[in-house]
Amino acid sequence: MSDSAAIIKRLNRIEGQVRGVARMVEEDRYCIDILHQVQAIKSALSRAESEILKNHAHHCVAEAIKTGSAKAQREKFSELVDLFEKTKR
Repeated sequence: MSDSAAIIKRLNRIEGQVRGVARMVEEDRYCIDILHQVQAIKSALSRAESEILKNHAHHCVAEAIKTGSAKAQREKFSELVDLFEKTKR
């Protein structure tokens, strides 16, 4: 399975989890049970984010390094720094 296919599969699973949580809210289920599911979704999203970041490093950043272009390398490095800065907010 390709990297993209695995990520899509993971995101589809998360989508199903979110629909399940919406049903739980509609059914007025116990709040703690809902919160447990929300935590599971956040964890799954974090894993998906990590996989996408790894793919970026393996493909986009590696390609910029391979080209030898200092400009492309700076751009990819800057993208990563910006991303990490956003996660600190």
